[in-house]
Amino acid sequence: MSESYDGLQVVGMDLHRRRSVLVRMTADGRKLETAHITNSPAALRRVIARAGKHPKVVLEATYGWYWAADTLAAAGAEVHLAHPLGVRGFAYRRVKNDERDAADLADLLRMGRLPEAWIAPDEIRELRELTRYRIKLVRLRTSCKDQVHAVLAKLGIPVTCTDIFGVWGNTWLDGLELGQPYAGKVASLRTLAGELTAVITVLEAAIADLLEHHDGYHAIRPCRASARYSRRCWWPEIGDITRFPHPARLCSWAGLTPRHRESDVKVSRGHITKQGSPLVRWALMEAIQHVPAGHPLRRRKDDILARRGKEAKNIAKVAAARQLLTWVFYAMRDGQVRTLAPRRAEGRVSRPGRGQRVIAGFTGPRHWWPGRLSD
Repeated sequence: MSESYDGLQVVGMDLHRRRSVLVRMTADGRKLETAHITNSPAALRRVIARAGKHPKVVLEATYGWYWAADTLAAAGAEVHLAHPLGVRGFAYRRVKNDERDAADLADLLRMGRLPEAWIAPDEIRELRELTRYRIKLVRLRTSCKDQVHAVLAKLGIPVTCTDIFGVWGNTWLDGLELGQPYAGKVASLRTLAGELTAVITVLEAAIADLLEHHDGYHAIRPCRASARYSRRCWWPEIGDITRFPHPARLCSWAGLTPRHRESDVKVSRGHITKQGSPLVRWALMEAIQHVPAGHPLRRRKDDILARRGKEAKNIAKVAAARQLLTWVFYAMRDGQVRTLAPRRAEGRVSRPGRGQRVIAGFTGPRHWWPGRLSD
């Protein structure tokens, strides 16, 4: 049943892989229509055309949401993306169906209580696809190489070189006389690893070309705390840095802040939430693992280990990762990290400004300097 209405309409969309349900309602919560469609841009445009000019539409960030959000935006709708963690409570209702889910999404939006996720623009999505695909291929290649090592271990063949997939290592593998099925398995895995390497090389060139003209990526490079491939996934995953008002919000989004539970006078803080981008956390930890001696991040880790012992090595890594992500925030927002800026030439005294402090040759606001970040 459809009812005409001239005012602003709010639409909730419960998106599935093949079919979807849309519920139209007024700004005060009166239901106008429930529409069931077979997923296609044309069908979605027909339904949303009945919602008037510039309706507010909400859908969940679920499997395959790109096409629906793009179709709605092209039709003039104001698109909102519901965060899956924020609407998880729907599963605990006694009656749960697609129409109720769509109506609840619309209610949350019109009341201003919708937990929203960021809708990345097209260029960020395209770059994310490339960087995420490269990471998956690298992991597949690593799996192939690990399986070759496993075959050699099963046969009791000692590995006499550092990299058996380098020039000398490949020559050594070619000279091994293995029985079947091990010889066939090793040959197949080496071929797969080689094919994956070729595709990864093409992807790396494409990613480097896309990032060459992005100021956000070049602003991160002075941090010098990670391999270039780790840095290349920071910028597309974070996207628009202005959506975070301060570094603590970015660290919370990345899942690097401790869990907080408070009730009456009882307060408990646990491990980091890990509720955020797993790729950003992975890239940060990769960066921390390869920090050279003498680097401020390495000193940060060493200070915590000296104070709390070797049992706190994971705590030290997380603290260093948070500090690195704080630098990334300022690099992307300001185009520089003043904490890492070189000191002025000899003979000219660089005095800290108001609210700043000099620590071990680094100048910056009080909440930047390494000693203030939480363990």
